[in-house]
Amino acid sequence: MRRADRLFQITQYLQGGRLVTARQLAERLRVSERTVYRDVQDLMLSGVPIEGEAGVGYRLRAGFHLPPLMFSPEEMEALVTGARLVKAWGGNALAEAAEEALVKIEHALPPKLKDKFGDTRLFAPGFHAYARHTPLLDRLRGAINERRVLTLGYAREDGQLSERSVRPLGLFFWGSVWTLAAWCELRNDFRNFRIDRIHDLQELERRFEETREISLEAMLACYRARAG
Repeated sequence: MRRADRLFQITQYLQGGRLVTARQLAERLRVSERTVYRDVQDLMLSGVPIEGEAGVGYRLRAGFHLPPLMFSPEEMEALVTGARLVKAWGGNALAEAAEEALVKIEHALPPKLKDKFGDTRLFAPGFHAYARHTPLLDRLRGAINERRVLTLGYAREDGQLSERSVRPLGLFFWGSVWTLAAWCELRNDFRNFRIDRIHDLQELERRFEETREISLEAMLACYRARAG
């Protein structure tokens, strides 16, 4: 999360009127308490009326609210269309998150923009044949975020079945299919696996750390070098 986004999130969390501790903020934002203390101090120095102190908790002074969100018609259309695409192709968890995000955005808009919210006629129908594979995305995203090694039962292009232990690095959408970018421990190299060819998925207790040689950035750099 960018620091600017984190500062905005802190301000949002403190708007409820009750004390929020640095530990609670750190858990929500997935940062250290020291980072929260520093961010809160910077917000106070910039004029945000935060009350409280370290070790007790923080809250925004009564009557303070962030200004309403302002979007151009094109920006609103982009947000709605993006959320619809996520709902159709992004898995159940992201679909719910996209719907909640739209509700929050609509709630924060000034009245004159609320009337136009959702008017876009760009749609992403969710009844495509690939939809039955998208639930795998939730599990794969979780493994990527947790740096958890996976065992895949995979059908190759020639129909042969294989089993691979992989370190998942990222997910890519190609318009009609998703692929998992990973480090294959069998081949000792980067590989891409089509989600619709994964017939078994096991999440191992074993975790990994990305390194300079084995990471998403290293994989992209490798592919760019091969292409160039």
